[in-house]
Amino acid sequence: MFIELDLQSENPLYEQLIDRLIEGIASGALKPGDPLPSVRNLAESLGINLHTVNKSYTLLKQDGFLQVHRKRGVIVQPDAMPGVTAEFEAKLFRQLRSLAAEAAVRGMTEEAFVNQCRRLYGDAIRKRGGDGQ
Repeated sequence: MFIELDLQSENPLYEQLIDRLIEGIASGALKPGDPLPSVRNLAESLGINLHTVNKSYTLLKQDGFLQVHRKRGVIVQPDAMPGVTAEFEAKLFRQLRSLAAEAAVRGMTEEAFVNQCRRLYGDAIRKRGGDGQ
């Protein structure tokens, strides 16, 4: 598994790791039931603290993206992925509102902003092999 983190980013490493793992699931690079490296192995390969990886895995487990098995270790959720919840929609709204505001301040048109959103969502769907509907 190839994961890149930006050690100079303002975004915390655990959030970056969560984002990369969800992107891997969305793209199909990580499939339901796939094993993930142990906390220790992933921390070593990324050169980060094992508590950072543990926090990411714990939050992804709480959200329903991962399962932890005593024998198999950490695996991508083999059953249904979490659905759209009110909490997710509220999070999405907060994040998009902030990005939309910055885009507007920088002079980006609404059409350009919406096109970027469509392109990114479409890329995630195509990589996964879905139809985007």
